[in-house]
Amino acid sequence: MRPVYLDYNATTPVDQRVVEAMLPHLTEGFGNAASVDHFYGHEAQQAVEQAREQVASLIGATASEIIFTSGATEADNIAILGALQRVADDGEVLISAIEHPAVLEAAATLGERVKTIPVSSEGIVDPTEVGKRITPKTALVSVMAANNETGAIQPLSAIGKVCAEAEVPFHTDAAQALRHLAVDVEDAQVSLLSLSGHKLYAPKGVGALYLRKRKKRMKVAPLSFGGGQERGLRPGTANVPGIVGLGVAAELARRERRRDAEREAKLKRELVERLSEAGSVTLNAPTEASLPQTVSARIAGVGARALMHATREQLAFSSGSACATTKVEPSHVLLAQGISPQAAGESVRISFGRFTGEEEISIASSALAEAMEKLRQVAAAA
Repeated sequence: MRPVYLDYNATTPVDQRVVEAMLPHLTEGFGNAASVDHFYGHEAQQAVEQAREQVASLIGATASEIIFTSGATEADNIAILGALQRVADDGEVLISAIEHPAVLEAAATLGERVKTIPVSSEGIVDPTEVGKRITPKTALVSVMAANNETGAIQPLSAIGKVCAEAEVPFHTDAAQALRHLAVDVEDAQVSLLSLSGHKLYAPKGVGALYLRKRKKRMKVAPLSFGGGQERGLRPGTANVPGIVGLGVAAELARRERRRDAEREAKLKRELVERLSEAGSVTLNAPTEASLPQTVSARIAGVGARALMHATREQLAFSSGSACATTKVEPSHVLLAQGISPQAAGESVRISFGRFTGEEEISIASSALAEAMEKLRQVAAAA
């Protein structure tokens, strides 16, 4: 029997409806979307354009504002580095202290031109703090829609308003948010938005960048060069099956996210209650201000990796971001919230989704409670 999968924030299973939509484009519909002069190419191009419409509808954009990429990491890099190439050499970028490594590492290449926005003890960015840090040199503000480790939801519309009033472009990495949150780029006054297929029940290797064309048009410079696909910002042969899958996943999310969120919030309450009964469990983000499928919790006296090891035959969960699991340092997200390195080392991330049921949560609760008790007994005897 395979372990119960509780690491949806690292990657989601591909929805069977997405698989079915992709299959024809892996077999008979194999054309190159750039070869529009014949049937096969035109067929592929039409499929790509339909997906562009579907992704745009998910975030309140227009189809012409969607650029397909290999994922949110590439989209983040184009957004940040491409935007900064369009401004003066002393232009600065403001990023929150809890951003994904794709944003942090891209921004780090800019050296002293990067400024950091702190977060509260609950991992939330205060829009007032954003406003305080904007200067005449600020060329871009980047704050994620919801944190991938704690699930903390950020006040995008309030931050967007601050940026709009200061006439500074606003980028958000929404990869983790779009399964459950209704992010509207017009309401949030977003200039750039990154998303990823494999966080949305689509396959790995596909994502998108929203690039505003309406009102205050956003311009970015390309980071790679080739055949001019995707308005020259992401050249290369289009991943037609992946793009089709992303489009269908976006359509499913738009239709079903409210239902998914309500069901998963119920599972979250059940899991938190069961873990709390096992003793000394502290949430790293408040339930009412975090994603419904994410539980980031400190289990006092129990190391996260020890707990993962003790339950590995029954459960699959994580201690933080999948993009940072090779590092031994405490989570930068938890440290930014003022959580001690020890407490960060005792924190786990349990995330579930569309295909998680009550039975899986019950199995997880029991396995975790049993392992917690044993590990605490071992620690007490040491």
